[in-house]
Amino acid sequence: MPPTIIRSTPSVLDYTALSDYQSQTPETFHGGNPVLHYHATGVLARVYRSQCDSLAFFSDPAPLSFPEPSVDNPDEKCEQVVDLFINSENFTIYSPKAQCGLSLPYPTITLHAIKKVQNTAVQGEEYPSVYLQLELSDGGEDDESYDTVELTLIPGPKPGTDKNEPQPEETKKMFEAISECSNLNPDPVEEDDEDEDEYDKIVFEGDIGGGEEIPGLPGVYASTGDLPPSMPGSSGWITADNVHEYFDEEGNWIGGEVAEGANGELGEGAGRVRGREEVEAEEEANGHGGQGEDAEAKRARTE
Repeated sequence: MPPTIIRSTPSVLDYTALSDYQSQTPETFHGGNPVLHYHATGVLARVYRSQCDSLAFFSDPAPLSFPEPSVDNPDEKCEQVVDLFINSENFTIYSPKAQCGLSLPYPTITLHAIKKVQNTAVQGEEYPSVYLQLELSDGGEDDESYDTVELTLIPGPKPGTDKNEPQPEETKKMFEAISECSNLNPDPVEEDDEDEDEYDKIVFEGDIGGGEEIPGLPGVYASTGDLPPSMPGSSGWITADNVHEYFDEEGNWIGGEVAEGANGELGEGAGRVRGREEVEAEEEANGHGGQGEDAEAKRARTE
């Protein structure tokens, strides 16, 4: 979804305060006003002059007082005072001076970080800020047509004062609000990703389950159901609920569905119950005979 230009002044009344949202159970989780995670006025927005045209609220921008503005300086930046409404649905930025703003979907914010920027009034003094990298167009099939904008946001003066000073705590709140709301609005799934997920499942060689052959992989088939198709040896476990299907009351094998070999026949020894004498003879041959302490530890046989 591309950014939306807004002409009417946003208001905090258009949103549900985060504190109110967290203090009570909402009547519904669908619809209703967006949740306002962060709101600030008097925020200083900076952008390269060459990118001003991409942001509608940068009409008639003011150049920075330091360094000296120059038409020949490609790194010259401009600034604009804006209001922020970081909410659960979009990132809204509005300029009272331009009487215009943008509503940005969070997937357009491809990068956000905290960085230090130079104070325009005092050379050598630095301020913490939030750096945003915005992708305002998808580029289509031409990678060079992407519209990338680098936007820097610096918290304005504290309420009740005109003194512009660094505000690391306010900068951190702004950054965390963007992070939280970005997590609520993940990038949409691309069509190519859906094609890859289609074959993210168990596959088998040979047409053994009636599944669909995977393109480009001759003889390899994907399971068409929630479970893989039946295969030799996949008959399951013998449990207390189905043991009567495999043994009679005297413990003799009576059949049932068993794991079969590759040729469909039972393996050697399948269906035969070994007697106690045979087991003890095998143990003694393997060095585990009933002698010494091991013999004493065995439980006595009861008839």
